[in-house]
Amino acid sequence: MFATAFHTSRHYILFTVMACLCVLLGGPSYAAGADNLFIAGATYNEPGVSGPGWAWTTADHLELIGYVGEAIGADGDLVVTLVGQNSVVETHAPDADISMSGMEVWGNLTLCGPGSLTATGSQCGIHVAQALVVDGCTVDARADGAGVLDQTVAGVAAGSLTVRGGGHVVAAGAGSDAGLRFYGVRLLDEGFGTDAASKTLAVDASRLDATGTDAGVACERGSLVAAHFVTPVGGAFGAASVVDADGAVATHVMIEPEVAAGPAGETVTPGGEVPGDGTGEPAGGSDPAAGKPGAGLATDPAVKPVATSPKTTVTRTTVTKTTKPKSTMETTPALPKTGDSYWTAASLTLFLLGTMLLSAAYRC
Repeated sequence: MFATAFHTSRHYILFTVMACLCVLLGGPSYAAGADNLFIAGATYNEPGVSGPGWAWTTADHLELIGYVGEAIGADGDLVVTLVGQNSVVETHAPDADISMSGMEVWGNLTLCGPGSLTATGSQCGIHVAQALVVDGCTVDARADGAGVLDQTVAGVAAGSLTVRGGGHVVAAGAGSDAGLRFYGVRLLDEGFGTDAASKTLAVDASRLDATGTDAGVACERGSLVAAHFVTPVGGAFGAASVVDADGAVATHVMIEPEVAAGPAGETVTPGGEVPGDGTGEPAGGSDPAAGKPGAGLATDPAVKPVATSPKTTVTRTTVTKTTKPKSTMETTPALPKTGDSYWTAASLTLFLLGTMLLSAAYRC
């Protein structure tokens, strides 16, 4: 009887060890895409649904086709394909999780496609916990701080921002409330943790026009590929924001491709003088965002190379989302769905541990 009980106990040990290994080793791959979608005042838990101007086809893919309506939110990673002109505005329902943003994604967000998106909110036009990528489309994100208390306001708030593929982003955060801080683009580290990619701006042969009462772009690091600062002249990435040639924080930041077509076939020479009519206005100064906050100044002098002069530091503040109980836009651990190298090391360690336990159980 003792032998039978011991044999049964050994099988329980083996079963428990294998179950633990399956759960732990499967960590990096679970929860691909969004767990749920919030759109037009309704919450959906499974893809395969649609409505006027939108279709949630798979867990990580949403199509907007001329959508005009209330806020969109996703609890996880999402790729949004834009077709035609689309517009989202914050949801005013008192029990809505994203009532102060036009679009809010608690993971990574990629905006792509041939269309455009206008996102408007009180605190954020677009809020993304991790990486925001704008790939080839046009995005206009604005926030005015209406009804926001003791927090920061930004057209775009994200862990990092990449604009590529000829994309065009206009971001504006402006208001008169002395108790708030306003940014065009505010890069955070809430979803990245200590990841080196957090608080990073990257513009690759694309356009960015950001205006904020306190800073046009607040970030810790950045890179320009086939693009240059038009405003401020002599602009550079400072310790906490984009600064001008004198190291002062720039409230208006405009980045354009190195070679931008101008009227009558004129071009802007990379790193050189800007052809024009002698008034100081760049020949390619006609911008799709003209007439909007953050549009280029007519008196901008010739573009200079990025300066490396000493930079000043902007007082860092954290954007706090009071309407999202599970996170308040403060620093939080990175989501496991990113599948970084730490999981590889942990998986190998757990596998070796499991092998040792199995061997020991068999010997018993």
